[in-house]
Amino acid sequence: MATLLLDDGTIESDLGEIVRELAPLGIQLRHYDPGTSLLFANLLDQDVVTESEKHHIVELHNNVFEFLQQENGFLWCDLLNVHPGSANLHQLIVTYSRYHTHTAAEPVYVLAGEMIYGFVRPDGSQVQLLVEAQDYLCIPAGIEHWCSPTASLHFKAVRYFAIADGWVPNYTGTQLSDSLNKPR
Repeated sequence: MATLLLDDGTIESDLGEIVRELAPLGIQLRHYDPGTSLLFANLLDQDVVTESEKHHIVELHNNVFEFLQQENGFLWCDLLNVHPGSANLHQLIVTYSRYHTHTAAEPVYVLAGEMIYGFVRPDGSQVQLLVEAQDYLCIPAGIEHWCSPTASLHFKAVRYFAIADGWVPNYTGTQLSDSLNKPR
């Protein structure tokens, strides 16, 4: 289940409170546990999955979550599989770990592992959100954010795209808040 770190050091783990904190940004956060992970539990545990296995996971997932694609007009989706041996791990971290925006929404459904997102709120303060298995996160177009895998370097998520190009980052130059950058 998701956890939110506020810029004053407060840690919030109540989903209702996290949703309330993120509401001014238009960010959707939900927790769905349809039990589909049991259908491919062995694939979620292994680092490397073949293209065929990725397709199988996405197909099973979409059979249950077809409503996400219909209600949001997503054109396509894929499986993001991050693990310590990922060939593109360094590039993924470099590309998305700086504050940026996208011209389209960024929706993800986490199947396994965890990822950290950072957001700039309307008042300029910053928050960090840890998303975990069975969390659905949808960041609207134009919202300033960054994301990065946690130290475990393990993350599998279905990513949804509303435009053919996918998510192209438009970097903003905003720096991570010192209050969030200090070890706790």
